[in-house]
Amino acid sequence: MKGFLVICKIQLRLFTRDFFSFFFTLVFPVLMLLLFGGIFGNTPVYDGAAIRMMDISVPAYAVMITGVTGLMSMPLTLSGYKEKKIYKRFDATPVGKKSIMLAQVLVNLVMTLIGISILIIAGMLLYHIQIKGTFLSICFGVLFSIAAMFSMGFLFTAIGQDSRSTTLLCYLCYFIMLFLSGATMPDMMFPDSIKRISDCLPMTYAVDLMQGVFSGDSLKQHGMELLILGSLTLICIIAGAILYRRKDWT
Repeated sequence: MKGFLVICKIQLRLFTRDFFSFFFTLVFPVLMLLLFGGIFGNTPVYDGAAIRMMDISVPAYAVMITGVTGLMSMPLTLSGYKEKKIYKRFDATPVGKKSIMLAQVLVNLVMTLIGISILIIAGMLLYHIQIKGTFLSICFGVLFSIAAMFSMGFLFTAIGQDSRSTTLLCYLCYFIMLFLSGATMPDMMFPDSIKRISDCLPMTYAVDLMQGVFSGDSLKQHGMELLILGSLTLICIIAGAILYRRKDWT
């Protein structure tokens, strides 16, 4: 246990030294909030709407944070370790490679929660966003979103033969979902053709779930989103584990 805590401490230090991960997890979402908040303010999405722009933007940006850590930071770090044979070195010790993988998941999970907390606090202080959902329902929404994004990142790491191929997979998936899922702009502003594409993206359901629980919906009202995200998590974890066992990356 002591050895694992040391690994977690080192991984946390490396995360804070990585400008990309640190900036896009903790700083960029707040800058997005300031940018679109300065343009739209916390006004109704359209005339007469009960939904306000910042009230739905904050949970959407929270999903953006899960995408950064789950689809960019964690898989690219693990891919680099795989390519540099760091797994093999850890397997030669009592700690084993599973410890460094688990430490990466834990560190990115903690930083994701910190990033979401900073975003919510900024939204409450600057734009007086209204959070009508219960603490439990919001926690479930956050955890399901994190699980889906992290499991996809894990699968991409298992699929990629090297850092370049993993980076291509992660970048392609992340940026497509970022702009077409409603994580940056509300999907109600999309034309029908874009909405049809959006319905095929996992991040869309994470955004819908988060916006729903933040606005006060019960988890039962988002059973489809929970089912899709939960199924995606299980499929990606199982497929990734099988690929890791079959390929000689140790």
